[in-house]
Amino acid sequence: MFFKLFIMILENKAVLLSIFQPEHMLFILVAIIFLFGGKKIPELMRGIGKGVREFKDAKDNVKSEFEEGMKEKDKDEEIRLLRQQLQQQQLVQQQKPMEELPK
Repeated sequence: MFFKLFIMILENKAVLLSIFQPEHMLFILVAIIFLFGGKKIPELMRGIGKGVREFKDAKDNVKSEFEEGMKEKDKDEEIRLLRQQLQQQQLVQQQKPMEELPK
């Protein structure tokens, strides 16, 4: 059962890969030139370039915001640890005068 499924997947990949043969790509290129014309293709490419650029900028923005959030989380954790250490030191200092009192 699994073997038959695996063979079917491999056959479908072979079909998909055969779509992108050089002859097919040439046919697709001719169809695009025929549909859009020579004057529209540079505009189309500029639009695609702008879209890719905007996507990349958005991706970088999300990445930088994520990294900032991680830095803030690390800072918050460090502040929490420092507060705990300060509280422990204050408790120790409060206990020392009590120990120095005569009995």
